Amino acid sequence: MTPSPEVRGDHFSGVSSGYAEFRPRYPRALYEFITTVAPAHDRVWDCGAGSGQASVDLAESFRHVVASDLSAEQLTHGPEHPQISWVAAAAEAAPILGKSIDAVTVAQALHWFDHPKFYDEVRRVSRPGALIIAWTYLPSQMEGKAGAIHDRLMFETLRDYWPPERRHVEAGYRGIPFPFERLEVPELRLEECWPLIQLTGYMRTWSASARYRKLHGVDPVVEVERELSAVWGNPEDRRAISWPLVVLAGRV
Repeated sequence: MTPSPEVRGDHFSGVSSGYAEFRPRYPRALYEFITTVAPAHDRVWDCGAGSGQASVDLAESFRHVVASDLSAEQLTHGPEHPQISWVAAAAEAAPILGKSIDAVTVAQALHWFDHPKFYDEVRRVSRPGALIIAWTYLPSQMEGKAGAIHDRLMFETLRDYWPPERRHVEAGYRGIPFPFERLEVPELRLEECWPLIQLTGYMRTWSASARYRKLHGVDPVVEVERELSAVWGNPEDRRAISWPLVVLAGRV
């Protein structure tokens, strides 16, 4: 089921500033791969850009980045950049000229789209042989007692609060159609070492956390924060957290 644009925007508009501050950055190796396989480096469309986690890094390799997102609130947290145009638009109806794009990137957002309509739009805006690449990270992984608390929040407390599209992420995008000539992709992971405040801030950006707060008027991370503090030690100490990265890449 594809939700209406209003519903889709609601998942993150209320946590836009946290999303920009607390979400992990994608690995440098991913952008090196994109640069290598893109047929040219004039214009890239970063669709579902949010607050620009990928857009800024893409601007290092492309002359112009069109960063679009359904949520205008998310885009307000994107930094001013001479090579980036921020555009509030649905993925399925982008205000982009036909045959003008060398690469289409979708970071952590393909599962929200109406796939047939989005792919029609990709074909419309892409130059022949353009790259399309979409990626998502699987549920975060931590070791030890902190990891057990993290898992209980994600998989038990919030189990029934994840939007239906989340199933695509947990399945590693295997259920999402991708009707393009496939490219082989290297194995990639996101890896960070975070202090406690970064982890709890990240938990508050989850769509399920936002949905829980909206329905119950209670922040589900508060109790978890107390438990984590008890096992963390110095809150400034950094602990490893990682995410396997799933990448779909192809030629238009």
